[in-house]
Amino acid sequence: MSLANEKSTKNNTLVEVRNLKQYFPVSYGLFSKKYIKAIDDVSFNIKRGETLGLVGESGCGKTTTGRSILRLYEPTGGRIIYDGVDITKVDMKPYRKKMQIVFQDPYASLDPRMTVGDIIGEPIDINKLAGSKKERTYMILEMLNRVGLNSEHANRYPHEFSGGQRQRIGIARALAVNPEFIVCDEPISALDVSIQAQIVNMFEELQEKMGLTYLFIAHDISVVEHISNRIGVMYLGKLVELADSHELVFHNVHPYTRSLISAVPIPDPASSRKRKRIVLEGDVPSPLNPPSGCRFCTRCPYADERCKTEEPKLTEISNGHYAACHHLDKVQGN
Repeated sequence: MSLANEKSTKNNTLVEVRNLKQYFPVSYGLFSKKYIKAIDDVSFNIKRGETLGLVGESGCGKTTTGRSILRLYEPTGGRIIYDGVDITKVDMKPYRKKMQIVFQDPYASLDPRMTVGDIIGEPIDINKLAGSKKERTYMILEMLNRVGLNSEHANRYPHEFSGGQRQRIGIARALAVNPEFIVCDEPISALDVSIQAQIVNMFEELQEKMGLTYLFIAHDISVVEHISNRIGVMYLGKLVELADSHELVFHNVHPYTRSLISAVPIPDPASSRKRKRIVLEGDVPSPLNPPSGCRFCTRCPYADERCKTEEPKLTEISNGHYAACHHLDKVQGN
């Protein structure tokens, strides 16, 4: 690869996650500790201007991944590279303007004692982005307008708003510092279905206008497919499949991904009756004591002795399509 091509590739990738680990210590007995392996050796990258979706069951490590990338949780191991710079150990203050988060719960993430204007103005004040009070007010009103609210809302308090409006306020707060990268941590899961579509469409419009890059974390694969360029599937702290969104939904190869896709409702009753639902047996193992070998082996219909002892590597099986499974030939044959 030439130096020009190498520079172009580097500039095209905004976020790189390399062998990321996040272990949380838990007291176990009187003198010993065990660790919850919330994320265990996860790697991926996010291109500038794209949306990478992250899906999986509750407790699989999606939210922890997003927060670890922003270093809201300090990673146990691995590297986080932002725009070509390793930010794993550096002072994060210069990067807080570039990297923001929209939290899942619009009720818990807003200070009830602050007005909406002050909530959005706080990051502007911390980063000294406004040269005067007049400019600060203008920036706050501009952010409100950008998310579909008006100037009258600036003097109200969070309890005076609906869930969808509160989430818009949270999005306006994230946008106030003009970021490049936003972690969307299940931003629609606490909202009514009718409001979810509005928020997703707004995310897409903001991305187009502001050139934003998203890590979009959610449970609903149909929503993630709609908004994402690529989708990663996590299970018990591991990334088990990663591909283009259309490729992952229609040509998935990992047995866990197939089970998730089969659970997505289809509005056409005739098609729904023909489709085979893949129901997994058993419960998700505890991250305190995950299975040896493949994490999915205790629930996988294709598992054998090799799966119980040898951990599968995330391998590229076609252009841009990665999967971690010892029995892809069997899965694809069914």
